[in-house]
Amino acid sequence: MDYMNGPGRHHLFVPGPVNIPEQVIRAMNRNNEDYRSPAIPALTKTLLEDVKKIFKTTSGTPFMFPTTGTGAWESALTNTLSPGDRIVSFLIGQFSLLWIDQQKRLNFNVDVVESEWGQGANLQVLAAKLSQDQNHTIKAICIVHNETATGVTNDISAVRTILDHYKHPALLLVDGVSSICALDFRMDEWGVDVALTGSQKALSLPTGLGIVCASPKALEATKTSKSLKVFFDWNDYLKFYKLGTYWPYTPSIQLLYGLRAALDLIFEEGLDNVIARHARLGKATRLAVEAWGLKNCTQKEEWISNTVTAVVVPPNIDSTEIVKRAWKRYNLSLGLGLNKVAGKVFRIGHLGNLNELQLLGCLAGVEMILKDVGYPIVLGSGVAAASTYLQHHIPLIPSRI
Repeated sequence: MDYMNGPGRHHLFVPGPVNIPEQVIRAMNRNNEDYRSPAIPALTKTLLEDVKKIFKTTSGTPFMFPTTGTGAWESALTNTLSPGDRIVSFLIGQFSLLWIDQQKRLNFNVDVVESEWGQGANLQVLAAKLSQDQNHTIKAICIVHNETATGVTNDISAVRTILDHYKHPALLLVDGVSSICALDFRMDEWGVDVALTGSQKALSLPTGLGIVCASPKALEATKTSKSLKVFFDWNDYLKFYKLGTYWPYTPSIQLLYGLRAALDLIFEEGLDNVIARHARLGKATRLAVEAWGLKNCTQKEEWISNTVTAVVVPPNIDSTEIVKRAWKRYNLSLGLGLNKVAGKVFRIGHLGNLNELQLLGCLAGVEMILKDVGYPIVLGSGVAAASTYLQHHIPLIPSRI
């Protein structure tokens, strides 16, 4: 039974966790199994082969940990680096801040490049640091692809271009938690050494799977890494890969079946079509925000996110009240403003298993809430702007053609 039930369907529009498709829920509705039986290794083998496709890699080695994105972060760091290693890490919002905090607590030497919240990573500073690092003291570049606190997407290919320009051997570690399976991500083409994501975002699963993919260069780095790791040790996984049993400890059986169903849905739609759908949802949301007379927290077009929009409210309105009212009156969940932007922005998540009509319902709800808190909105203005755009851009559903 729901802890605080409301009539009808709850409208979940935070930038993760996201809506879970019925097919995935049904796939997970099963009893426990013996993970040492032939069935689970056979399932795991297909999953490892298929998750490589969402990273767009043929050379990477995937690891599926029963954890969150935070655990996936730790796995990426501790398997490739040693305490005291110098890292260049970009601080552009709450989640990059949390990763930096983890890096410091794991005793890495973190060289923080900070930008104003709403801006992307300052790649000019990165270029300057790499040009001066003749002795290659920088061992890794850590960057969040999509910062969900501010709705900012970074250009990962540009980071690789800079590294290659200076012929610098630093590893490129990328948090793709709210981007992979929703935004264009090309691990091999962009020369990403470790990429990671979480099951509760664009994969549209419950929280509990941290998926990491490591390049051959990253696997080579494990040979010299002196960081302590047990639960997240890639080498333990690799031993069981060779044995064909795959798991060094008990996996979440239900999440594995859920992942199988989630990947099947993504591949049925087509990964490029999934990415295009997120682009439509992002564009429609931004058009609605513009029609309301409000601003996006993201300061330049080049940084816009197609998975989350952080909406800046006027100084006389507390965005926290918007989020509270959404939940209490309209059965709608919106994202809070976090840390430096607390009370200043609310966030509309538009990622995962989500379609255009669902989004329009959310936008209609936001309009009523804005009216409730005293913002002079014309009801229907944002919905009209979004639906006008969507009506011209929604394709036929591939399976129904």
